[in-house]
Amino acid sequence: MDNNIVLKIQNVSKIYPGVKALDRINIELKRGEVRALLGENGAGKSTLIKCVMGVEKADEGEILVNSGTGEWKQPKNAIDAKELGLYANYQHVNIARELSVAENYFMGKLPKNKAGVIDWKKVYSDSEKVLEKFEIDEIDPRQPIRSLPAALQEMVTISKISLNDNIRVVIFDEPTALLENDKVEILYQYIRELKKQNVSIIYISHRLEEIFEICDSVTVLKDGKFVGTKRIEEVDKNSLVEMMVGRTVENIYNIKHFEPGKELIRIEGLTRKKEFQDISFHVREGEILGFFGLIGAGRSEVMKCLFGIELPDSGKIYVDGKETVIKSPKDAMKNRIGLIPEDRQVEGLALELSVKMNINMSSYDMISRAGIINIAKETERANDFVKRVGVKTPSVGQLVKNLSGGNQQKVVVSKLLCRDPEIFIFDEPTVGVDVGAKQEIYAIIEKLTRNGKAVILISSYLPEVMGLSDRLIIMSEGKIVGEMDNEELKQATEKDVMAVAAS
Repeated sequence: MDNNIVLKIQNVSKIYPGVKALDRINIELKRGEVRALLGENGAGKSTLIKCVMGVEKADEGEILVNSGTGEWKQPKNAIDAKELGLYANYQHVNIARELSVAENYFMGKLPKNKAGVIDWKKVYSDSEKVLEKFEIDEIDPRQPIRSLPAALQEMVTISKISLNDNIRVVIFDEPTALLENDKVEILYQYIRELKKQNVSIIYISHRLEEIFEICDSVTVLKDGKFVGTKRIEEVDKNSLVEMMVGRTVENIYNIKHFEPGKELIRIEGLTRKKEFQDISFHVREGEILGFFGLIGAGRSEVMKCLFGIELPDSGKIYVDGKETVIKSPKDAMKNRIGLIPEDRQVEGLALELSVKMNINMSSYDMISRAGIINIAKETERANDFVKRVGVKTPSVGQLVKNLSGGNQQKVVVSKLLCRDPEIFIFDEPTVGVDVGAKQEIYAIIEKLTRNGKAVILISSYLPEVMGLSDRLIIMSEGKIVGEMDNEELKQATEKDVMAVAAS
């Protein structure tokens, strides 16, 4: 037995109805190695890690873990995988949202005192140490997870891993998708710490610059098949993209920009106590207005008020020059405002329903008469948008939960396009989306602005929001602290924007 190998994936295949998600995959992972796992959405990455973690059972092949005692063991289920030292930080936050941070940290292993009673003092003090280590000590360990922004929820799931002993392999699936630069660096520090302890890492990310920053090697999958494994010094960004998508990709932010037309929406003095204060901005036809800010800046909260999910305490909203009261998403849609939410799985999709139903979900009133849905139009519209947006699915009858994360995101985009609003709010539209799919989403945004639509773009990824926006609004602690026009954005660096956001 080679004691330097900790994980063997041998001839692993996995078949879902109508889809061969994995086709005879072979990978070996060394101790202390940081291995990137790359591929387009639907390449099989998430399916593979679910098989490794015992969440899914491979139909063929085997997954073997070096137990450290001279024998190889195959995880039979998720509990077995954990006992063998395998841990995963999944793409979608895998925590109990109704419980506190501390309860999530110690779930299933709450310490007890001599009297057999839970030692809450130790639970909270140990939780505070973890929060301090990961520089998220602004969180109270007694806070329920649901009260935290998505990015801080992600940091909690990452930091939770550190409370485990006997870690052999940690899988990070898109861990930085919602994190700002400072939190990304904290994650990198933790990965380097694990590496020094001879812990192996499988790292999945669509941000290719991260691969060169943190990884020793890279494995690429395409359409469920193994493409190749290379040392990181043997590849560059272009060669990786070509391995993933079969072609090189030009500057994906180089979309066409158009002369803005009339004002479509104006916000004046919008305020919601403890979340944001005195927010004012406007967006015109054919314009992309970007929003950037660090965790807790209030960007998504402003958009939730604009879409009627939450109500502001004060302020005014004008649509087409007329003051408008928006008390619900239904009101927003009547005013032709549409939203792609930050968390697609919780707020954007009905996972147990079909692709067809999800795409039509916000616009059934447009294909119904006297409360009766036109089934032919429902199917026709779904097929049209699946083709238009490039959703990879065996059929529109497929359950959304069976799609890859990137294809789920395309369904959310399709649902918004199906409604045909005038004002589009894209909140983190490319989270977990591969480079090819990003290009497709950016092309959709370009087409919208060409047709005179207004786009509000929120992104935690600075190259994206700087590269696409005509104007950029920067928020900090619930207030607008800066604005850059197109010319200023061309001259600005990421450090320039970060400096304003941190002010």
